[in-house]
Amino acid sequence: MFNFLQKIGKALMTPIAVLPIAALLLRLGFGDIFDGDIAKIAKLAGESIFNNLDLLFGIGIAYGLAKNNDGTAALSGAVGVVAAKAVYLGIEPSLKMGVFIGIIMGVIAGTLYNKFHEIKLPEFLGFFGGKRFVPIITTLSAITVGVIAGYFWHYVGNAIDSFSHFIIDLGAFGTFLFGTLNRLLIPIGLHHILNSVFWFQLGDFEFMKDGVMTVANGDLHRFFAGDKSAGFYMSGFYAVMMFGLPAMAFAMYLRVSKESRKKVGALLTGVAFTSFLTGITEPLEFMFIFAAPVLFVIHALLTGLAMAAAQLLDIHMGFGFSAGLIDYIINYKLGQNSLLIIPLGIVFGLIYFFTTYFVLGIFKLNLFKDEDEQADTAIDSCDKTHEFIKALGGAENIIETSACITRLRMNLKDSSKADDDMLKRLGASGVIRPDKNSLQVVLGTKAEGIAGDIKSVVGV
Repeated sequence: MFNFLQKIGKALMTPIAVLPIAALLLRLGFGDIFDGDIAKIAKLAGESIFNNLDLLFGIGIAYGLAKNNDGTAALSGAVGVVAAKAVYLGIEPSLKMGVFIGIIMGVIAGTLYNKFHEIKLPEFLGFFGGKRFVPIITTLSAITVGVIAGYFWHYVGNAIDSFSHFIIDLGAFGTFLFGTLNRLLIPIGLHHILNSVFWFQLGDFEFMKDGVMTVANGDLHRFFAGDKSAGFYMSGFYAVMMFGLPAMAFAMYLRVSKESRKKVGALLTGVAFTSFLTGITEPLEFMFIFAAPVLFVIHALLTGLAMAAAQLLDIHMGFGFSAGLIDYIINYKLGQNSLLIIPLGIVFGLIYFFTTYFVLGIFKLNLFKDEDEQADTAIDSCDKTHEFIKALGGAENIIETSACITRLRMNLKDSSKADDDMLKRLGASGVIRPDKNSLQVVLGTKAEGIAGDIKSVVGV
């Protein structure tokens, strides 16, 4: 179950990757950058994506879960969402499942694809065998899901609504809990599931669109729909990703011996700038998650505090992808008290810097003790694909290769055969073994390219 949840977390990144362009289009459609038809077209395009998140999640999750990311699974996910919605709305027209119907049908479609994509039927039904069988069985499953949802989802909806009000009523403490848990779940890759609840389902906002009352669910969707109360579950991340983590990287740099600073500095500068510009933090975080767990716990708590502080300052600032400079510039005018993120970030940058500097000193932690050794045994880039395969235990040890934004996710016959030291020499920030057959290698944004290279050689 744990491994399955991790796969869902990875699959969630496929539909979420669409959101930056949707957010950008909505931003361009507000009328202060462009006006007239250009703004109208941009707004309509952006709204169309946000208004069909359930369909996008159904397609993206099914695609992400399917072996070899087959398009048949994506088609089945779309068919499943459409069919299930038609059924439950026929039973209860006022029912609103939001992205949950997309997640449910995406998981079902992806799972059914993996189970039935090679099924053989009697000869007179042969045309419907193999991959063609998957949309059929998914549609039948969708009808069942639609019927169950139509009669029973209101109980689940009431529970979600109660949870939403409970978290919202906790105020800044609830935001602190979300921010802390968001970081603590990063090592096992389940933070995407937590984010999906808060960003795409928590709370609702009704607004008129083309004369029809429309409902936006979740902190992220509500923010871009114009809800002035949204953004609390995103705002504080700007202080951490643009200021806190880069300041932490600088403290790490100062704790390195002068002989190693040039090499370590180049590494830290790259990951710190990535966090500042784009909000992608895992390459930096995995430098200390396992080497200095006390520092990681402090980082998680400080993230929670930054989230709570942003709420207490009444900052409402969302993002389409992550809380980096790019999103800050794009969404500055959409937010409220957006300028306060700068002084808040400076304060947390100082806290991160001094905390990291003194923790590394007190516990005498050397995060880069093998840097010289790794540099001396660096591998030529032209042979990296084959070296990665070797480091993973050889081609015969690889069952399936996939990746999310920053992680190479491997299904292996025996994960203990993977060589951690060699993977780190190849550029890995961290190596995680969820179970004896699974391996995650944190590589940063190059993870998907490396996964593609491995697939091209191994075939899976």
